[in-house]
Amino acid sequence: MSQNYIHPDAKIGKDVIVEPFSYISGDVEIGEGTWVGPNVTIMDGARIGKNCKIFPGAVISAIPQDLKFAGEVTTVEIGDNTTIRECVTINRGTVDRNKTTVGSNCLLMAYVHLGHDVSVGNNCILANSANIAGHVTIEDYVILEGIVAVQQFVSIGAHSFVAGGSLVRKNVPPFVKAAREPLSYVGVNTVGLRRRGFSNEAILQIEDIYRTLYVKGKNVSTSLDIISLEAPESAEKTLILDFIRNSEKGIIRGPLAL
Repeated sequence: MSQNYIHPDAKIGKDVIVEPFSYISGDVEIGEGTWVGPNVTIMDGARIGKNCKIFPGAVISAIPQDLKFAGEVTTVEIGDNTTIRECVTINRGTVDRNKTTVGSNCLLMAYVHLGHDVSVGNNCILANSANIAGHVTIEDYVILEGIVAVQQFVSIGAHSFVAGGSLVRKNVPPFVKAAREPLSYVGVNTVGLRRRGFSNEAILQIEDIYRTLYVKGKNVSTSLDIISLEAPESAEKTLILDFIRNSEKGIIRGPLAL
């Protein structure tokens, strides 16, 4: 008698290892080379990429913790080379986005929770006990330190860094470091940007943009007009302006508004 349960309809790729006492439902797809540790539960709707590592106690694609959920067919979709540590929980989507997604090359440390309809980009690190409510968007290369809690419908921009223990109630723009309570801009994530190959010129431009937005004492609308007219054109400038202009929930406050 097998020590684990794999439904005969589950699509299991080549060289997948499933350790004892794990449960895999029928509407599940697991890419080649993935390791599923002991005591893992993978429920209907899971779509897991290649060469992932899933540690004991993880529960992937359980139904949403949303009282409005009516049994609709939705998924959890996880990219390649992503590591999911002990006791991580990832709920599947609802009618809002129909799926909860995690990109490739991510690390979700122990006890991370992703609520329904969350979107996590590529190359993200969510440290221990980060709790992400439903409908949150986390863009590429984001780092959340331990015990960060993110309110529903919040967006966190690419290459940003959120300090441990933070409560994220407003959108966090790209390329920034955020800390304190209430959560505030505390600088540009220069260390992370250098590690990822951003030039000194690009980093200086990002710093100039945020100096205009957060330090010079103008309101957000006026600051955006100044940045649009005066800052040199670049992909980083476009990303920042588009993110802030589309932030219906508003962005985190500046360092002087404490």
